[in-house]
Formats: sequence, structure tokens, C-alpha cells
Amino acid sequence: MDFVMIPVGTEAPDFELPSNALTPDGKPGKKVKLSSLRGQNVVLAFYPLDFSPTCSKEHACFKDDSVKIGAEHAQVLGISVDSHWSHLAYAQQMGLEYPLLADFNPKGAVAEQYGLYLADKGFASRATVIVDKSGKVAHAEEHPLGEPRDNARILEILHKLG
Repeated sequence: MDFVMIPVGTEAPDFELPSNALTPDGKPGKKVKLSSLRGQNVVLAFYPLDFSPTCSKEHACFKDDSVKIGAEHAQVLGISVDSHWSHLAYAQQMGLEYPLLADFNPKGAVAEQYGLYLADKGFASRATVIVDKSGKVAHAEEHPLGEPRDNARILEILHKLG
């Protein structure tokens, strides 16, 4: 891999991306800004593509663990290069209630800021970045493309962050 993942302890680059959440006109694209979530831990779940088998398994696990993640006062944000329209269809099919963010235009710009964009593939690496309540990177881990992330490990880290 040719990228250097963002180091733990650094300030998480702020971003604002359109999501699957609906805007007042009833269309997807409601913006989510990372810095607006200060005061809670945020799990940035970078993933390659909506509707792919491994990503679907992962999102089902986040859905199943949503109560535990919420109990740790954390917010999950799924991030991929898919459009907010694709995210809307995917979230509806999967029954997801957390935001899926479209790192779509320019493609992979946020993933690139975090050292996670795979330009040769045209999508982000499968990776977990946990941003603590103060906006610092508390954890950053890349996962093999065909293997889902470990929610037990994520929950353990969130619990330690308090």
C-alpha cells in the first residue's frame, strides 16, 4: 500500500460531506460536519463500496451493535466514495440508522486526507479511525479488503476513551 495512514494523536482533519439523510426538500444529501460532533467519540468507518459483500456484513454488525456503541456515547459515520443517492438506497436496504457519507466529489478527498484513498482502485481502504471527544485521532487501523472490522475491538477502545 502506498499511503500513510493518519497518525494517532494528531488533530483529525475536519470535513463536511453529504449523507444519506434527507434535506428539508426530501432528497438525500444532508451535510454532516465532523467538528459538529465534538464532545463525543466518532467512529469513522471507511469502506470501499455500498452493496459489496464484506461491507454489507460490516454494516449489519454496526447495526447489531448500535446500542452498545451508543452506550459508549459514540457516533458511527460510514464513509465511502459512493454518492448520497447510493447511500440512501443502501441504508434503506440494510436498515441503517447512522449516517453514510459520500466522499464522492472530489472522489476520495476525505479518505486521502486520512491517508486511506486507494487511487489505483478508485475507492477508500477498509479502515477504522476513532476520533476522540476533543477531535484527536485516538485509533487508526486498516483492515484487509475482504475482511470485516472487529466491532469488539472498536467497543473496547471506545470504552477506554470514556
